Amino acid sequence: MNFKDYIRVILDYPQPGIRFKDITTLLKDGPAYRAAIEEMRKLVEHLQIDVIAGPEARGFVVGAPLALALGVGFVPIRKPGKLPGETIEAGYNLEYGKDSLAMHKDAIQPGQRVLIADDLLATGGTIATSIDLVRQLGGEIVGAAFLIELTYLTGRDKLDGIEVASLIKYE
Repeated sequence: MNFKDYIRVILDYPQPGIRFKDITTLLKDGPAYRAAIEEMRKLVEHLQIDVIAGPEARGFVVGAPLALALGVGFVPIRKPGKLPGETIEAGYNLEYGKDSLAMHKDAIQPGQRVLIADDLLATGGTIATSIDLVRQLGGEIVGAAFLIELTYLTGRDKLDGIEVASLIKYE
């Protein structure tokens, strides 16, 4: 299946010059969505994953079904103030400002083998911050999985030494 056929590209969103990769067209097609998650499962099943962590919001729609397919748990990584329990936070820079992410302090147990999953690997800032949070809790990052990778933005470089699996690549 050519999964690019299910990704809508929107020009000049959210700003001029950007070619936004819209995954909602894939998500609304049940058989294509299921096939994408199944193909991602095949890409990462060898990693002996204990739990998957995914940043909000689109990391949830990739990470949670992937966790279900692998029979492991899912841990949400959220914006600060969105989780009800005690959390840790880490900040990162965006092209247009700063942001931060949070996780429950008890979300990852020391030594757990964690896969980070998200919809898109672009510059790598969100994923590098997610990795930092997992490591702060003592988790071992065994890989990162993405529905889409924009290889021309070299986000993979920020994930040095981590196995990266991408279902769709835009070069």
